Amino acid sequence: MSDDVSRETPSVPAEARRVFASERLSLAERYADLLATEGVVRGLIGPREAPRLWERHLLNSAVLAEAIAEGSSICDIGTGAGLPGLVIAIARPDVRITLVEPLLRRTTFLEEVVANLGLDHVSVVRGRADDLHGRQTFDVVTSRAVAPLERLLGWSMPLVAPEGALVAMKGRSVREEIEAARSFLRTWRCAEPEVLEVGLDVVSPPTTVVRVSWADPSRIGWPLAREGRRRSPRHDRRAARER
Repeated sequence: MSDDVSRETPSVPAEARRVFASERLSLAERYADLLATEGVVRGLIGPREAPRLWERHLLNSAVLAEAIAEGSSICDIGTGAGLPGLVIAIARPDVRITLVEPLLRRTTFLEEVVANLGLDHVSVVRGRADDLHGRQTFDVVTSRAVAPLERLLGWSMPLVAPEGALVAMKGRSVREEIEAARSFLRTWRCAEPEVLEVGLDVVSPPTTVVRVSWADPSRIGWPLAREGRRRSPRHDRRAARER
């Protein structure tokens, strides 16, 4: 990464010490600095977002770790510049995280950040979520502002392990999204979604999260898995993109 970028480094708020251990806070600061400089230059973060990265992006993402169990394997789909996946990786060295992003300029940035910060528990995959369907599963599949719940189910649930869950950051309209996705929840044989608020003493308003697990872990309701023997992988990927 270049060293001659004109930078406006965002100041670290006191709340950051509540979500980042003292030995991890410097990593979070370095990531914020990279977002505010290289991230802006490369078009990953808007210039107006740079001064408020902590409040609007880093802290909101970091508190998602409250909903993730120790030692979890995590897949962050549509991670963009690493939100929330990279932030969780910085806050939680106990987890293993796979960042999934289709755009080359973003994955290049992510790989550079991972190397710069020495995050050896993070891997970067250039591709779409459905490229991993049938290949890997994870304890937790995260996302932030990727898609409405009905579409998010199709991309995320095939990646969710039997005892795992989709854990997505959502806005205040999450309950309306749940109602709109009722037929999809039945199709995927999901349990009733849980709506959580995390970061109550860190961010205002708190971060809203929806958690979706399997209704019966022994009877996973993945439509593509049930029909997989009659379909080619190429057909499956095309169908997933069209949902």
